[in-house]
Amino acid sequence: MTVQLNELLFIYLTITQGGCMFPNNHWGEWNDSQLQPTIQRLMKGYNRYLRPNFNEGPVEIGMSLDIASIDAISEINMDYTATIFLRQRWRDSRLVFPGNESVSVDGRLVSLLWIPDTFIPDSKRSFLHDVTVENRLIRIFSNGTVLYALRITATIACNMDLTKYPMDKQVCTLQLESWGYNIQDVVFYWTRGNDSVKGLDTLRLAQYSVESYYTSVSEAVYETGHYPKLVLHFSLRRNVLFFILETYVPSTLLVVLSWVSFWISQSSVPARTCIGVTTVLTMTTLMMGARTSLPNANCFIKAIDVYLGICFTFIFGALLEYACAHFYTMQNQTIVDLHRELLREFAESNGNGVVPIVSSSQPTQSVDVGSTAEEPTEGPGNSDVKNDAASTEKAPSQGCGLSSVRDASRRAAAVFIVENPHNIDSHARTVFPTAFLFVNILYWLYYLFL
Repeated sequence: MTVQLNELLFIYLTITQGGCMFPNNHWGEWNDSQLQPTIQRLMKGYNRYLRPNFNEGPVEIGMSLDIASIDAISEINMDYTATIFLRQRWRDSRLVFPGNESVSVDGRLVSLLWIPDTFIPDSKRSFLHDVTVENRLIRIFSNGTVLYALRITATIACNMDLTKYPMDKQVCTLQLESWGYNIQDVVFYWTRGNDSVKGLDTLRLAQYSVESYYTSVSEAVYETGHYPKLVLHFSLRRNVLFFILETYVPSTLLVVLSWVSFWISQSSVPARTCIGVTTVLTMTTLMMGARTSLPNANCFIKAIDVYLGICFTFIFGALLEYACAHFYTMQNQTIVDLHRELLREFAESNGNGVVPIVSSSQPTQSVDVGSTAEEPTEGPGNSDVKNDAASTEKAPSQGCGLSSVRDASRRAAAVFIVENPHNIDSHARTVFPTAFLFVNILYWLYYLFL
């Protein structure tokens, strides 16, 4: 009976003390009556404003990470958003208690303990998850070791080199530093070296694949002193297959489509003009769409910009080829029509039956158009002319310099004269595909292997 009364009394005291454990739900205010006996003993005389080993040396803080996810990688803002589990371990001799067990306490008890002031220096935005409660973990071991874990989502800056986009490889970092304690106060280290980071091996990203990662220990130097710093380096290789299907293949097909005009007759002006203008406008739209997801930075001439520029040059060149071919065709036709008109007027004004036929490539020749025309006879007048020409040839030439200049100018002008404009299309059918294939080989060799 006495034992039962003692048990009832113990239950009554427990209930009455538990009813006032968290008055008014102020979870951030604690006193000795609100803590477990073990925590009461540990908190007695504990000053959370003083770090462990005060005046005895720096506190060694071990770090480990679990990369839960990398949600987004932005080339425009040059940053990435990641959710990480950050675990910190250090030893506080003031929290030693007998036994070999550990004590897991509520994360809201963090306000009673000293914790490191670790921060992410390259973070743009970050927050601690609080559903359903703040995602903190505090575990105290019997030898005074404290395990403090957090679940954080942070948007971290990453300096990217986009000159080889989309065949690029980016190296991003995740840095951890101490805000107020310098290297004389705290020392950071990775608990297991490269094995301190988990989750990157199994991470699956939309446009990237994780090639490699490693950890390093260094110091951050500021005006106020030297501070401990841990750095996680990881390399991201972009998956180029998506861009090949979305950009490279359509732009290549547009170039091939522009070559169709080489097999269309030059007299079909609307057809060839329509193909040329349509391919140019489509290529312009494709170039604008490829740049919407990229930063408008003048310092980056990206690989995709180079390829789109090459394709646009070939497409625009095909349009100019038809313009040149049409121009020379019209010029040749105009010269032929002019010669015919002159010959017709000459024949009408001189009815002697001999009509000089003038071609664009040969000197003026005379043919006999009469059915009974006789061979021209050499008369005395003609002999006198021949004698004068012979004497002129024998005499020293005084105008040889001027004639040589005229001949040189005629030869230079003959380079730009196309005797048969239809040959322009014939040569273009070979030159354009060969040049495009050669440029593609150089492009892919440079951006993939150099």
